[in-house]
Amino acid sequence: MFEKTRKIIKYPRLTQDSPKRPVNTDHIIGKPVIDNALCDCCSECITRCPSGAIYRDESTKTVEINYNECVFCMLCEEVCPLGAIRMTKEIYLAERNLEEIGEELRRKINKIFGRSLNIREVDSGSCNGCDYEINALNNPFVDIERFGIHFVASPRHADMLLVTGTAVRNMEEALLKTYNATPEPKLVVAVGACACSGGIFKDTYASGNGIKGVVPVDVFIPGCPPRPQAILHGILKAISLP
Repeated sequence: MFEKTRKIIKYPRLTQDSPKRPVNTDHIIGKPVIDNALCDCCSECITRCPSGAIYRDESTKTVEINYNECVFCMLCEEVCPLGAIRMTKEIYLAERNLEEIGEELRRKINKIFGRSLNIREVDSGSCNGCDYEINALNNPFVDIERFGIHFVASPRHADMLLVTGTAVRNMEEALLKTYNATPEPKLVVAVGACACSGGIFKDTYASGNGIKGVVPVDVFIPGCPPRPQAILHGILKAISLP
């Protein structure tokens, strides 16, 4: 008992208290913001945005950013000729918290499947960034299993495939076999910019432009990589499909 107490004192819990206590954002790049007083709607940022997160709102005649699609690449700030876009230090961007998403997800899973939702994760040739975020879904801080979601070892036991990577040539057959092994009805969710469109690796000899050229996709989750909350929201959208 005393030995355990000594270790607890020597190795304290290192988990951040954020958002209860704000983290130091001095060296963090947060979300981009647009100053519409300076913006003349030249559409340069819209054209150059790699994830299509920037768009023109016809109702307000202003340029807006969809932060659920933004990958914080800073390109919009660099290409804006008027300096109307700048990167901020704001990192708390979630529109819905994890508990709200999880409770809604639990209700939908019970209604549609009458049991847990079983997911098979497939890496079709990624840098592993998205895979790390998917792994984070199972850590003690997110604990996705409390929402009735379980990851399985075989596609034959799965209801949904979470696919990362750009479907490189050497993984196309493996991805297709995994899809065919998953019993109907099945859902496919593309996780990350590479799975959605090929990302920065598209139009190369060794990779495809996303997984949609190999298997049908029900939901795309953009990001580089998307946060665990964004992945949960994509799962929610997938099981909400008619």
